[in-house]
Amino acid sequence: MLGTGVVGRTLTEGLASSGHHVVIGTRDVGETMARSEPGPMGQEPFSQWRFRNPGIDLTTYSQAARRSELAVNATAGTGSLAALSEAGPEHLAGKVLVDVANPLDFSQGMPPLLSVVNVDSLAEQIQRALPETSVVKALNMVNHQVMVNPSRVPGRHDTFIAGNDDQAKETVRALLRGLGWKAKSIIDLGGIRAARGMEMYLPLWLTMLGQFGTPDFNIRIVRG
Repeated sequence: MLGTGVVGRTLTEGLASSGHHVVIGTRDVGETMARSEPGPMGQEPFSQWRFRNPGIDLTTYSQAARRSELAVNATAGTGSLAALSEAGPEHLAGKVLVDVANPLDFSQGMPPLLSVVNVDSLAEQIQRALPETSVVKALNMVNHQVMVNPSRVPGRHDTFIAGNDDQAKETVRALLRGLGWKAKSIIDLGGIRAARGMEMYLPLWLTMLGQFGTPDFNIRIVRG
């Protein structure tokens, strides 16, 4: 797991609960453990979370990537390329990288803008930066708690994946099923270019969040 924010923590707990051994990576281990203030979403300091999850190893991006069989990019989207560069393309070569990040730019306040849009996507940028890695976009269209517990949203609803490597997408399908997503609800949108639409959904998601007052919602595709 690359990223120690609320998404990375939640996914780490969810994957560990489903039987995976998870190592979580950060830019600076000492700095991450020394933080004592709540995070930007009000989450507890990482050291408190780590105390409750003693079985999770914390290490650098580079070591986490090197030790992994599969990596998850849960870093802030505007910093993902820098974080993955620190992780080391050589440590991610030949592996599957699940990209759950969104290129949200908060520099002009709320609501955030997208730093990549229309003719490119963060996932495509990552794939170009890591040509020997199989990047699969997934789970970026739902709240972090719904990512690991889809039953928070009643009834059937769908999640999407996109990537250029079919075998890598099958690996991610299995990962999602382990988190509770039903096989028929995992919709393959095709190549990594489809990540553009997945990421551009976020402004609508944020609008609905404001209207509904809860992040526990998702969409369902109804076909005739």
